[in-house]
Amino acid sequence: MSMQLHQFRHSAFCEKVRLVLAVKRLPYTVVEVTPGLGQLALFRLSGQRQVPVLVDGSEVIADSSAIALYLEAHHPSPALLPADPGERARVLLLEDWADTAMAAGCRLALVQAAATDPVLRSALLPDSTPGPLRQLVSNLPSEVMGSVGEAFDSMLGAGERQRLLANLEQLAVLADAQPYLVGSSLSLADVAVAAQLGLLLFPAS
Repeated sequence: MSMQLHQFRHSAFCEKVRLVLAVKRLPYTVVEVTPGLGQLALFRLSGQRQVPVLVDGSEVIADSSAIALYLEAHHPSPALLPADPGERARVLLLEDWADTAMAAGCRLALVQAAATDPVLRSALLPDSTPGPLRQLVSNLPSEVMGSVGEAFDSMLGAGERQRLLANLEQLAVLADAQPYLVGSSLSLADVAVAAQLGLLLFPAS
């Protein structure tokens, strides 16, 4: 029986788990969680409402980092955590940075962009969203969404924007210097950073 991944499609943390599963070539099925009602069912399953949640037989694992460590322990090849203790520590520190500081900047930048882009707003809605509601969200007046964008702009702030840009510049330096963030092979650090960057590279369609 294959594993089940309970997810929001556009969550960077769910993308992180999908990337880990892909690297390890593990079969799984996706359960798309509907915001609201679907989260109640998820709470009954896992004891919390946040995604991702991985179900592997009788095991129910919540949180992208916990899922990654679970998969690493049960499916160690190919390894995403180095054997060397120093490199392993660097990987876990970078993963935590990607999941916290980088995630906050990327998430606010995405929401700010969605406030002014009707196509992006519509694309971010769950597939189960009724057509009329999807159309309503897409057609919200630009002056209304412009004020929302300004609110998120003030939340992101010049300092946060500069921090995000500086982080991306430093990542570019690291990526230019070597193929991987830590060591000589793909690691959980690369996966965690790539998952967050997916928010900034959302397809135009």
